[in-house]
Amino acid sequence: MSTTPTKSRYSMGSAPNMLRSLLVIGALMALIWFMTPRVNTLGGPVVDVHGTALSVAKESGWPISEAVDLPADWKTTSARYVKATDGLMTWHAGYQAPSGNYVAVEQTRDATQGWVDAQTNRARRVGELQAADITWIKFERGGKVQNSLLDRRKGAGELTTLLTGTGTFEELTFVAEHLGPVTE
Repeated sequence: MSTTPTKSRYSMGSAPNMLRSLLVIGALMALIWFMTPRVNTLGGPVVDVHGTALSVAKESGWPISEAVDLPADWKTTSARYVKATDGLMTWHAGYQAPSGNYVAVEQTRDATQGWVDAQTNRARRVGELQAADITWIKFERGGKVQNSLLDRRKGAGELTTLLTGTGTFEELTFVAEHLGPVTE
């Protein structure tokens, strides 16, 4: 005579058993999640703004500018020469302030109103300020943080300079005071 073992009451699949299993699995997943290291900031490759600026100045023949002698805690983030709004070739150099805010230098020749509107994200004009012996026009976009300083030259062949980004007006002014012509 053979006896069959009795089934455990835990193998019957009751709701309390299911709940206990889910709690154990959830606790294990939470433990794994908390033990996984996370990156708080992303560090991209070092960008050679000066080297790119030299190439762009040579290619375009423009007297473009770059921020020079910035403190070491300012980081370069981007440098490019691309076609932008209204087909205007635009020199761009990006910098990250110690605060984490972003400041870009944008320059083009014979800037159109469309180019200015696009680069400032149609921000409203809020006044003027003096920096580096230039009167800059201030733009502020309220909904999304974007501040801009514009030095718009009107003559044919003139270079317009725009400082724009999430940087404060103090940070934009700081970059304006460090702008210099690209030289060998």
